Amino acid sequence: MNPAENYILSQPEPFKSILLELQVIIEHAAPEAELLYKWHLPFYYLNGKMFCFLNFRKRFVDLSFVYGTDLDDPDNHLIAGENRKRLRSLRYHKVEDIDAELVIVFLKQLRAILES
Repeated sequence: MNPAENYILSQPEPFKSILLELQVIIEHAAPEAELLYKWHLPFYYLNGKMFCFLNFRKRFVDLSFVYGTDLDDPDNHLIAGENRKRLRSLRYHKVEDIDAELVIVFLKQLRAILES
């Protein structure tokens, strides 16, 4: 099994379900993105560039965008935190918190940034 998939499947509930839901959304929005395992986390790469990654943090899951500061976020959904310079994330405590449309909007923006 891919170490990234093993990471997702080995997390406790409800975080495993959150990670699986985000995995489905990412792979729907960017089917050519490649799921790899880097720095002990599931990372998605698009055309050889870091696209986004998933991170379980004991009480929540982060969907993190490496070029998060370049994303248009007028409603301030993205979280900076932890002395992050460019990285921004969406944070989830339960599956019901996930707004798939919002995630897809950010993924499409990020894709355009990486492809330009």
